[in-house]
Amino acid sequence: MVAAFCEIGGCFAFWAWLRLGRSVACLLPGMASLVAFAYLLTRIDTDTAGQAYAAYGGIYILASLTWMRVVEGYTPTRWEILGALICLAGAALILFQPRSV
Repeated sequence: MVAAFCEIGGCFAFWAWLRLGRSVACLLPGMASLVAFAYLLTRIDTDTAGQAYAAYGGIYILASLTWMRVVEGYTPTRWEILGALICLAGAALILFQPRSV
């Protein structure tokens, strides 16, 4: 979840600068946040990078809806919440699948 919020925060810095007219200065913490995201994503315990990215996708969706609610003040619909739960189930299948020893 921390990696997801780092990615969203970093991308939101660019969104704020380009779409909301915020200062270019918000890009520096945004870039640092994206570096932290990349580092944290490598900490996921999987056999391949592809598994980490696929499992992360479900977590990212949940974090995005949380960001939308907490930071932007919009309440996710029941369909968005259901979709996030389905994606989390898929991420869990990818992350916790039986692995050969």
